Amino acid sequence: MPGKENVRQDPTAEERRKSLLQLPQENILYFLEKTAPKLAPWQREILRIVRIIAQYFYPQTQTKLMNEGCATYVHYTIMNRLHEKGLLTDGAMVEFLKSHTNVVFQPEFDDPRYSGMNPYALGFAMMQDIERICTVPTAEDHQWFPHIAGKGDHMAVLRDVWANYRDESFILQFLSPRLTRKFGLFHVMDDSSDPNMRVEAIHDERGYRKIKQALARHYDISWMAPDIQVVDVNLAGDRRLILHHRALNRVLLDERDTRMVLQHLADLWGYDVLMKEVDPGNESIFKEHAASPRNGIVQVETP
Repeated sequence: MPGKENVRQDPTAEERRKSLLQLPQENILYFLEKTAPKLAPWQREILRIVRIIAQYFYPQTQTKLMNEGCATYVHYTIMNRLHEKGLLTDGAMVEFLKSHTNVVFQPEFDDPRYSGMNPYALGFAMMQDIERICTVPTAEDHQWFPHIAGKGDHMAVLRDVWANYRDESFILQFLSPRLTRKFGLFHVMDDSSDPNMRVEAIHDERGYRKIKQALARHYDISWMAPDIQVVDVNLAGDRRLILHHRALNRVLLDERDTRMVLQHLADLWGYDVLMKEVDPGNESIFKEHAASPRNGIVQVETP
């Protein structure tokens, strides 16, 4: 029928279809909950519960370094005050210090135990460093932190930090050159198009700002969380779900993790799923991943 063919080719019809489905959609659990063809009502309710819980915890991922650093710093301060006042025995203090040392241990980059920055170690060290800058600043501290160096009341500064900063802004504002040297931090450029990694900055006068900016990006959700969206699905045809991962700076997803997640997604959707990793600038495709549903995973009949 000519009329139907014209509708399929009409770009406005395509726009209307995507608008009704609220595409593109970055909240994949919400899209499955509302749109997945084969889910039973109780399964949609479970997705809704998981989605709401995930949304509740999402903001907390932006203050993990500060939460752990604050808790460790306050705990350490309280225990030391109790010991100074004779309210804590030497034996109890030694046990605490042993536990505390294990918590703030930071393996070197070439240590087999290394898995990135320990948020307890970096957060605790930065808050101790703020106390030092406020109470016994150096000439370097006065140059980098004129607004708090020598202020004296370090707790007022820390309370302001805890109330008004999140991880990436905390690092950008308060990571000092002294602490950068203490941790031996350096910045490595890892480009997927280049087989070699390159050291971009080390802990010297020229490298402090670059290292601070690079480290802050590791705690910035917009840089670290993959931007994956449902972009299309033809509910009247093969019902294949199509997603795009907008690969910022050409950073692609881990193959194994992607395969596992897509398989779960296909099981929930009930039909084939295709994900394309694309360049955010020109939409060119770097890589494609696909998965098909396993029989009997979610197709559970309600009594």
